[in-house]
Amino acid sequence: MVKKLFAILLTFFMIFSISTLALSQISRKTKDDLYSQIELYSYTLTTIQADYVDEIPPKDLIYGSLKGMLSSLDPHSQFLNPEEYQELRTETQGKFGGLGIEISIRDGLLTVITPIEDTPAWNAGVKAGDKIVKIDDEITRNITLSEAVKKLRGDVGSKVTITVLRESTSKILEIEITRGIIQYQDVKNTQILEDNIGYIRLSEFREDSAKAFRSALEELAKVGADSLILDLRNNPGGLLNVAINITEEFLPEGKIVVSTKGRRAAQNTVTKSTNTSHLIDWPMVILINEGSASGSEILAGALKDHKRAIIMGTTSFGKGSVQSVIPLPDGSGLRLTTSKYFTPSGGSIHEIGITPDIEVKYIVEEETEKDEKDLGINKVFDDIESHDIENSEDPEKEKQNKKDAETKQRLLEDNQVQAAISVLKGIRVYKKLGISDESALATKEAIEVKETAVTE
Repeated sequence: MVKKLFAILLTFFMIFSISTLALSQISRKTKDDLYSQIELYSYTLTTIQADYVDEIPPKDLIYGSLKGMLSSLDPHSQFLNPEEYQELRTETQGKFGGLGIEISIRDGLLTVITPIEDTPAWNAGVKAGDKIVKIDDEITRNITLSEAVKKLRGDVGSKVTITVLRESTSKILEIEITRGIIQYQDVKNTQILEDNIGYIRLSEFREDSAKAFRSALEELAKVGADSLILDLRNNPGGLLNVAINITEEFLPEGKIVVSTKGRRAAQNTVTKSTNTSHLIDWPMVILINEGSASGSEILAGALKDHKRAIIMGTTSFGKGSVQSVIPLPDGSGLRLTTSKYFTPSGGSIHEIGITPDIEVKYIVEEETEKDEKDLGINKVFDDIESHDIENSEDPEKEKQNKKDAETKQRLLEDNQVQAAISVLKGIRVYKKLGISDESALATKEAIEVKETAVTE
């Protein structure tokens, strides 16, 4: 018993010693209060070790208490055991290969920020905002992010069933997903939609995204684009520096991109654009929705505040906090929220999101039932097209051309894209009348004219 108590006290002493540096950052009154509470903590540990019905290793007690302590702060702070800490060093927490979804804890519920486009979760019908209430047969009440990741991961080809609450329809849905290898294409569908209006879909901010985005802009410029629709719908974020680099494409040197604010001066930062060349000054609409989070909110918020773009769609997710990863001596670590993101005007992103200038809800077209005759006719033409492609001089190029044409048609039928095109055409009218882009973007009457154009 003496040895067990000694082990508990030794572990406690190690934690107390580690905290010495952190304690130096806080006030004397707070320190005194903390010391008194530590005494209570120590007493509780020794009481559990001495009187609890089962024998619990000291390390398990300490780890368990630290998990509870961190999870009580906010949904994004957590204690990581050595295994979890190593995983966090190699990938973004909350996102995992196999399914392709970004998750968070919101209002105590495991929530899908967004499914990544063209992944198993996306193809299975998972939607941004879905509340995951069960994973296979286990209820997710009080689950942590790391625990959810472990349950959702698995071997490629294996299946997992998630039960989700979809608030938009007030339905409980069971969705079976086959895990697969996730392949990302961050910048996609670059093309002219109509009347020299360019379109770029940016699905995430990864290491090479800024370079690919610049190439996409250059490609559009070569084919005569003079305005842009930037689609950030269901973009969950990613690397902060990449989001900043892409934002700088549209802001001149010295303009604020984003700021962070914490409790200490060292946590307060202001990031400004360093762009002194290749500034893109096209009229621009950014599409966002409830699946747009973090880096995509920083980009949209910066261009909205500087009146550089019109933001259209629905309010974004509201993930605007900064997590610092702090290693601990035994190989474990802390993922601790240390500051929050703010837009150039000082607006908070966290749990608020970016509100669009023009709200346009996405309309899901109901599929009409087709009789067997129609399906048979369509199959005949599909077979003929496939045969022609296979016998062409360059089958791969023809397949890509067909895919691009189908994508373009799908986008032109998208009601939010249609609204963005109408807005950009409205801006052209104002330019012809001699009104500057900035004035057009800032004028309430201009927005009202564009909203009327959208509904007609």
